[in-house]
Amino acid sequence: TPDGYTGWVHKDAILPLDREAYHAWNAAPKVVVTALSGLVHEKASVRSQTLSDVVAGDRLRYLGEKGAFLAVGFPDGRKGYIQRKDACREEQWRKQLDLSADAILSTARSMLGFPYLWAGMSPKGMDCSGYVRTVLFLHDIILPRDAGPQATVGQRIPEKDALQPCDLVFFGRWDGDTPRVSHVGFYLGEGRFIHSLGLVKIGSFHPEDSLYDAFNTGRYLFGGRILPFLETDPQISTTLTNPYYAE
Repeated sequence: TPDGYTGWVHKDAILPLDREAYHAWNAAPKVVVTALSGLVHEKASVRSQTLSDVVAGDRLRYLGEKGAFLAVGFPDGRKGYIQRKDACREEQWRKQLDLSADAILSTARSMLGFPYLWAGMSPKGMDCSGYVRTVLFLHDIILPRDAGPQATVGQRIPEKDALQPCDLVFFGRWDGDTPRVSHVGFYLGEGRFIHSLGLVKIGSFHPEDSLYDAFNTGRYLFGGRILPFLETDPQISTTLTNPYYAE
């Protein structure tokens, strides 16, 4: 994957490309899916046959426009139409990118109640680190896939009182001086955090809070600050600089 992670996928879910075709795909103009989920139709009508489902962050080839739809293409040659409200041209998407903590946490909250899915990394279902990875990817931030490696990027924040909104919060146990990270979420501020455990939900470090999470408070390790280190930390990249997206 673009963050250097090795995983497994069913062979029917991917299309092998040679180097020439791969670079041609990367060089082609793109449409970025902005809705958490959507549909591509065979014709420029929501009543036409569904061609595929899509999720936020997906990239399709831009083929033109027709009314309220964008014409798009898939790597395997399929062509269809997606509603403009669910996607936009890549160059427009880049212009409106908001990398502020407030914007990122708004995206994080938009998935409240979404299901936990081990190894999941899309709005269809996410594990804890997949949730963090997905939220940040929708703001064009590519972070390592798993919680352990995520804890090694940016700046470690040892003191809970020093946490700022959008810092990552890491949970697990200490093995001597070595942290064994097993869980991660986003810090919301005022002692609250949002994470995927069973489902995406909000917890609190404060016992007097109605959302107090005693279990995760008891295994809290430290925080991690990433936003100031975008493009300066080699493990935090964007689709503009990551070689997987280069022509």
